[in-house]
Amino acid sequence: MRISKLFGKTQRELPAEADTISHQLLLRAGMIRQITAGVYSYLPLAWKALRKIENIIREEMDKAGGQELMLPTLQPLELWQQTGRHGTFGQSLFTLTDRRERQLALGLGPTHEEVITELVRYNVQSYRDLPLLLYQIQTKFRDEPRPRGGLIRVREFIMKDLYSFDADEEGLDQSYNKMLQAYRNIYQRCGLPTLMVEADSGAIGGKDSHEFTLITESGEDEIIHCSNCQYTANADKAQSIKDKIDGGEPQPLAEVATPGMATIEEVSNFLKIPQNRTLKAVFYMADSKLIFVVIRGDYEVNEIKLKKALSSSELRMAAEAEVKEAGIVAGAASPVGLSGIKVVADDSITTASNLVAGANKPGTHLKNVNYPRDFKVDIITDIARARAGDGCPRCPHLQTGYFHQPETRC
Repeated sequence: MRISKLFGKTQRELPAEADTISHQLLLRAGMIRQITAGVYSYLPLAWKALRKIENIIREEMDKAGGQELMLPTLQPLELWQQTGRHGTFGQSLFTLTDRRERQLALGLGPTHEEVITELVRYNVQSYRDLPLLLYQIQTKFRDEPRPRGGLIRVREFIMKDLYSFDADEEGLDQSYNKMLQAYRNIYQRCGLPTLMVEADSGAIGGKDSHEFTLITESGEDEIIHCSNCQYTANADKAQSIKDKIDGGEPQPLAEVATPGMATIEEVSNFLKIPQNRTLKAVFYMADSKLIFVVIRGDYEVNEIKLKKALSSSELRMAAEAEVKEAGIVAGAASPVGLSGIKVVADDSITTASNLVAGANKPGTHLKNVNYPRDFKVDIITDIARARAGDGCPRCPHLQTGYFHQPETRC
């Protein structure tokens, strides 16, 4: 067909609503048209491209032993309640009610673990029926709070999802490795130079998870990479070896006036100490309960790790009013002398001594705070966001094993 006859309208100027190059090109080429936020129509040229991608995926899935099927979009809420994931997905789950006033988990399903498990449970009678690799290519729906980037983050999207069922852990590992190779083949055939990185499983769950990531200036994830052993992970998942801060033998607690100083930067500048000699207090609401988080002042809290440590389905920063209602002095808070509130600490507090923390009264801080001498915590684990310069957890014995954080985001 001639381009002049092709349905769709091209554009000469850069679309004002497009903030990524991929979105701009799709609109200028007349390939997609937005209907509402996060919902697009695929015009003939885009649809041809999508079909070609689907065929590549089908060929590689079938080569790996996959069997294609099609699962229903409408899913009963009862299936989701059995697994408890209706709470895990939270507000991203579209819900609706049928004419009998029966609520469905999603006439617009975000994923199909519950449905495929129910189907396999009915059909599989023995371990001899395993392994099974079942996949589909289907439209999915998620109520994204901020759809952006054209087709990058949308509320309606086409997804290939494959589910493996195996008799044991060894079989699971074999199925997983088959999929890793299949994905490598798919991206190679599509001409995309991707990185395979360790990632958090999120609401889907599972022991292992990898993402195939394309490095681009317009991305929104960060990748942590070790130049020595090639350990690569999403910043939400990455672990690191934290440096030790030798502050000497524990000294007696001492109050010090810090008038008007509330942030870590202000306190460290006022007392002329580095930020890694301070303790930072951060407040969260986890499943409607206030959580006191303490971490070394030079680190940031990784909310993905924190949510997992708390086994919570909903996590958000606490509002100022919620902190005040709990009797906490924002800007001068610390776990010293604290009671009645759950305290979660990053393990970085164990690698430093004689730290500065709030005194739980305005304009005052404490010097020479030491864990566990001066305060207790309910949970202590790694909840810090890995950063460039941290030690690599895979090769900590080598001085060259350290993280590089690429300037590009993906």
